[in-house]
Amino acid sequence: MARLSKGVEVEMYTGTSQGEIIGLSDRITKDLNEFVREPDSRNVEYTTAPLCCYDHLLCSLVRPRRNLRQYLEKMGDYTLIPGSTLSLGDSSQFYRSDPQNPYHTYIEQTYGTKVVTASVHINIGISDPDILMRACRLVRVEAPLYLALSASSPFLDGQATGYHSTRWQMFPQTPSHVPFFESHAHFIQWTEEQLRLKTMQNVRHLWMSVRPNGDNRPYHLNRLELRICDLIVDPIALLAVIALLESRLLQMLDDPTLDPLPQSQLSPETLLEITEKNEMAVAQHSLDASLYHWQDGRTILAKEWIEQLYQEVWPWAKQGGFSCFLTPIKKILRDGNLAQQWLQKYDSGQAISSIVTQEIAKVAQVEASLEDQLCDSLLVA
Repeated sequence: MARLSKGVEVEMYTGTSQGEIIGLSDRITKDLNEFVREPDSRNVEYTTAPLCCYDHLLCSLVRPRRNLRQYLEKMGDYTLIPGSTLSLGDSSQFYRSDPQNPYHTYIEQTYGTKVVTASVHINIGISDPDILMRACRLVRVEAPLYLALSASSPFLDGQATGYHSTRWQMFPQTPSHVPFFESHAHFIQWTEEQLRLKTMQNVRHLWMSVRPNGDNRPYHLNRLELRICDLIVDPIALLAVIALLESRLLQMLDDPTLDPLPQSQLSPETLLEITEKNEMAVAQHSLDASLYHWQDGRTILAKEWIEQLYQEVWPWAKQGGFSCFLTPIKKILRDGNLAQQWLQKYDSGQAISSIVTQEIAKVAQVEASLEDQLCDSLLVA
């Protein structure tokens, strides 16, 4: 069985080893060509090439971060900060990375610091546009499960917010109403209409849990982009989430009937409604959220749904030769996602600053170990 190509866009915060987030993207992007700016200077982003092999993908995830860490250390007491929100602050002010960029001006004036978050966007290659639309429909109704696995933003401005993914709770999904796309032609027609109505400023201005992507949107498409995940700082956990997504898509390619629109007992309007409710439920409670299943509307815990999905897609991961990368899903279900682990420490009396500082050191150590053990023996293009 052929594996699908996989590429990842990673957004991360920079700051001090004590967890203070500081904007350094102007210097980073000037000196390191692997990284690009986000509208706020406290974020930087890098993108891996589309790869089929998980070993190579792992090193493509780790190596740029190691290079960036070494660069930051030479500048002073600077490093990479885990989490998907400004955990220790400051969300009151927008720090423009490119004051001359009119799109950035629009983003700042329209959304403010609600968009100053960190996340991972997972891109999976699918070249047939109508198969891609079916994949987007399926992944959209199951996207809350990937957020449940990745939630890592329970804090904002030094406070616990009551959400496991504060990022997704506050992120401005745009436009406010996006239908299930019935075909590639439907997606083209809808996108052109949004651009005319100015509900989208450009073809990139489609901010939702999953979207079709390509070099000339909406006309030429070649990949599915899952955008709902919080930042997953553990590379092994990130690969597990990617493996779950790829396995599900391989199953879908083998089973053309695996499509929410014809297969669900619910109407498209009801499907949209429960999907939005599921996203918000998971933003608050992640793995412990009570969700509505897209097949018939029955209620099911996110954790139980993921366990069922894991068992269902396991044969495709095994046949594809990457089941070992899928198995860490079990660990996330057992130990909790990063938000749950942080909240457990917070509830036991640890300060948020201490929790973040511990995670900074832990992640740096994990990345160094992975590079030393695995990446030095691989040639990554």
